Amino acid sequence: MLNDTDTPAAGTVRPQDSLGCLSNKLHKDQELHTGEFRFYRKCTHNDRLSAVATPASDRGVLVGVSLAAGHRRRIVSGHRSQAHQFERDSVYVRDFSDDYKADMHGAFDFILIEMSRAFIANTRYERSSAQSGGFSATTGHKDMVLGHFAQVLALTLEHQREASPLFVEQLGVTIGTHIIDQYGGVTSQADGKTRRLSSLQESRAKDMLIGNTQRALSIGEIAAACNLSRSYFIRAFRETTHRTPHRWLLEQRIESARELLKHSDRSLADIAMTCGFSDQSHFSRTFSQIVGTPPGIWRRAIRG
Repeated sequence: MLNDTDTPAAGTVRPQDSLGCLSNKLHKDQELHTGEFRFYRKCTHNDRLSAVATPASDRGVLVGVSLAAGHRRRIVSGHRSQAHQFERDSVYVRDFSDDYKADMHGAFDFILIEMSRAFIANTRYERSSAQSGGFSATTGHKDMVLGHFAQVLALTLEHQREASPLFVEQLGVTIGTHIIDQYGGVTSQADGKTRRLSSLQESRAKDMLIGNTQRALSIGEIAAACNLSRSYFIRAFRETTHRTPHRWLLEQRIESARELLKHSDRSLADIAMTCGFSDQSHFSRTFSQIVGTPPGIWRRAIRG
């Protein structure tokens, strides 16, 4: 689902959004849903005081990552309140099971990651042999890892029509696992054993990945065919192949493209479509990243 709005027209009145923000006050309002995750970018250039408030619900957990310094907010809990200053890469963790109310001072630019209760429960089960407590009420803490992921998400939200669903799913699982490990109150760590796919699971997963050029399969569909959860499957696939599913698939498509470039005179656009890329531009960028040179130059060089 897409919700991408830049600078609403003057006089437009928009309701409070699902996170409690007044949407007509936002300079940038982007949203991307994928399975058990929702990613948002909320940005405003307005320095005036504003407020956000949402009642408790069963939606899951929200983590915000600040893309810029200078924002301040006072979070109200009952009869108490506490002020926080946000720098670049500062985070806050908000459990939707609690009421949330905050007064916000100054412009802000946040990437927000919403995780479902189902994903949290499944990941905790896989990462810990014991049940865990709630999420720590972290606000203003700097997390360089999440800061890096936030930059990737900002680019993905800006160009989401070009983003592979497989990549976005993997990104969500990776980010979600980091959040749960760091802030989810895990009381005992996983046993550290290497998790690998069986030969049958590996073959089935690879066949499904490479055999569906017309429709992008989700990680969930492939994991289900292997009788695994999404997060377990991604880790096991990486342990087995030393690649994420998305990276492995791209390399297979590039290898097929190299054969066509070497042994046929088909156009780059035709090869791109045959090998499962969205268009020639996407094919050329990916080929250059993996091989090191654009496909046209590589073809001329290989043919002498």
